[in-house]
Amino acid sequence: MPDQGMPTGGKLLTELSNAIVGLYRDHFGRGPGAARTFIAEDLVVTVLTDVYTQVEKTLVQAGKMEHVRRTRLLHQHALEGEFTDLVEGLTGRRVEAFMSTIHFDPDLAVEIFVLEPKGSPTDADGDGDQRSAG
Repeated sequence: MPDQGMPTGGKLLTELSNAIVGLYRDHFGRGPGAARTFIAEDLVVTVLTDVYTQVEKTLVQAGKMEHVRRTRLLHQHALEGEFTDLVEGLTGRRVEAFMSTIHFDPDLAVEIFVLEPKGSPTDADGDGDQRSAG
């Protein structure tokens, strides 16, 4: 049985989107224009639009896209723990892998989380809720 305090369905998707937008706002100095989160079995994907800062937009216009890509990737790796903690806290499931990518035209970022499968050894009751496993 799911934890009564855990958000589910559309509420969970909204909370994940809002929390990821909050991390962007806190660490990049501005939030994205919009965010939408999808969950399919053991996969959580958040698509964000209008993610670049003014400095990054200037660099993109100057043809320095690889510089922006490298800097964003380094920043995302530095924040990996915060992103995974957020998703684990809201879903109640352990994140096995986190990936982040960006796109320039259109201006998008995608945050991908692979969750530990339901019924794994750390999911003792098989419901995907890691909190009830220990």
